[in-house]
Amino acid sequence: NASMKRRTQNYYMIALRAFLKFLRKRDIEAISPEKIELAKLPERELDLITPGELARLMEAARGAEERNVRDTAILELLFSTGLRVSELCALDNDIDLSQDSFSVRGKGDKVRVVFLSPTAKIAVNAYLKTRKDMSEALFVSIPRGKGIPERLTPRSVERIIKAHAIEAGITKKVTPHVLRHVFATDLLNNGADIRSVQQLLGHASINTTQIYTH
Repeated sequence: NASMKRRTQNYYMIALRAFLKFLRKRDIEAISPEKIELAKLPERELDLITPGELARLMEAARGAEERNVRDTAILELLFSTGLRVSELCALDNDIDLSQDSFSVRGKGDKVRVVFLSPTAKIAVNAYLKTRKDMSEALFVSIPRGKGIPERLTPRSVERIIKAHAIEAGITKKVTPHVLRHVFATDLLNNGADIRSVQQLLGHASINTTQIYTH
């Protein structure tokens, strides 16, 4: 299939190799698994933004409007914790800002601890003070007129970050996942070891975390 990505083709080839090894174990004649060669892939590159671009992104979100206070809290929390966007959207407003950390339930129902920076605490607290709705969600939409605020979806958070990146004049694609990359590389640049970063990101496998070390 010409439209199939090389990486996807390789997944099929790996499965075929495993099947051929299975046949060999059972002494069934078949082509040797070693003859199945994988397509060469380019080094996986991360979409990273520079510290200067991150500062511009944060600056673009700042302001006295309710929307700006919320968006600043989102950005500060993402950069402080390295949360996945789905984890961020699932948070409730009972988050304890007197503590330096909180537990989050991630992929595969795994619970991990993430850490709150002083600036993230201040930003989230300032946002909670603006809230007058009854929603238990930490981050909610700002409806026009008499609409009811609803829990933000990952898609909404992606749109919010994209809008501020455009305001900041950043031409790269900036997503919540890019901020997760920035969080990880910032930790590594400041001397954190790969195992600690794996725990903070909630990666089941160290191999997933390894892409941050390039």
